[in-house]
Amino acid sequence: MSPVAVARGVVLLLWLLALHNTLAGRALFWDGASFLVNLLDHAHFHDFYAARAHVDWVTQAPVLLLAKLGVRDTRLLTMVYSAALFALPTAFYHLALMRVRRDPVLLTAVLAIVAAVYLPTSFFIVGEYNVAFACITAAMSIVLTTDGRGRGDAALLLAFGLLCLRSYEAMIYLGPLVASAILWSMRQSDDPPTRTLRGLAALAFVGSALISAITIVDYWDHPHFMKVRSTSVDFWQNMQFSIPLAGFLICAIAGVRRPAWLQGRGPMVVMGVIALLLAISPWWRVVHGPSILYPPSHYVARQAAGMLLAALLAVMWVQVARRDPPAIFVMVRRPEVARRMMLALAALTVAAAVPDVALTRLWAGYIERLRIVVDGASGLVRAETLPLHDWPNKLFFQDWSYPALSAVVSRTPGRSYVVSDQDYLSNPPFEPACGLLPRLKGYGWRR
Repeated sequence: MSPVAVARGVVLLLWLLALHNTLAGRALFWDGASFLVNLLDHAHFHDFYAARAHVDWVTQAPVLLLAKLGVRDTRLLTMVYSAALFALPTAFYHLALMRVRRDPVLLTAVLAIVAAVYLPTSFFIVGEYNVAFACITAAMSIVLTTDGRGRGDAALLLAFGLLCLRSYEAMIYLGPLVASAILWSMRQSDDPPTRTLRGLAALAFVGSALISAITIVDYWDHPHFMKVRSTSVDFWQNMQFSIPLAGFLICAIAGVRRPAWLQGRGPMVVMGVIALLLAISPWWRVVHGPSILYPPSHYVARQAAGMLLAALLAVMWVQVARRDPPAIFVMVRRPEVARRMMLALAALTVAAAVPDVALTRLWAGYIERLRIVVDGASGLVRAETLPLHDWPNKLFFQDWSYPALSAVVSRTPGRSYVVSDQDYLSNPPFEPACGLLPRLKGYGWRR
């Protein structure tokens, strides 16, 4: 397969996954249900966290627009919200893949980002990092595939910079990385408007780092932030992330120690085994109970995924910028090596889609079972009395978002809520409006 065919195939795969996840209402997972009911109950953006507001505005606007036009079907609004959350990162990765489609080395790096950063952390799609990481990948792909003279590319970079200005705290290190690459790319441009646009884009990415730094300082002692810091080293719990990461580390260490190893079958064998393990991971629990794919671990692994993203973007930049690169980079540039790596990462990307589809199917069943519960009851229903804690329902459990989720999927919101026996102190919502009993007056889940 040619690099162009591989890029187009992965683009098609990503859009099919986005469609599948939209129809399954994946936006409701964890915090998503609370965000959606706050949008509908208060009829304005749920942008309580200013450092991520730009992503929230873009992804929440379609829901608010339909609500203002009189749409009251929460099933339809859930799909619209899911579509917005999945379409934006998918569009960014689509752009990135198309920009690097003729360069096997850069294409391999973008495939690695899709397989090991996006798919293993996107079940928590309401997390703004999904858009931020995808936008950064697209921006770097543009920087590395342009001659620095295109005004259209410069305008795109500025738009991406403005979106990322208030997108996610990981911009504290991703922002300066992309800004530096943009400034490096300006060396070939002598067109004043283009240089101005690129300079403004670099400034926007630097600004995103400053906003992230201020936010981190402000919230450093917040209980939620303290909990996030304490769990950031638990990324290994996300099998969808740790399996491909292990493959990358094996190949990188072996390639640095002996670059000629990359010419042989070693990398293909390693990545082939990794792809197989990843593809069959949804069924590991059949032979080993604790080995389960756990959707909440997508949230836990996001910091490590951000660091991996930064490393892969830096490798892409070095690959293009250095004329005297280290020996491993020289080896990777060889056409036969680059082609094998590209095909191996394409296989890994396909394998990474298997657990995504498997978990989404389980999620769809979970939503249907919860809908039957709330439509057949009245008043408060204790979550602890339901089989919702059994397999596979326990994969999607979040105590404080139960009221919101049960209201969204109900035909008559307000008649019945599922609530959990907890004090809201040991596991509090990040924002006080979350965790309350939503009204959703006039709304309902239509079939």
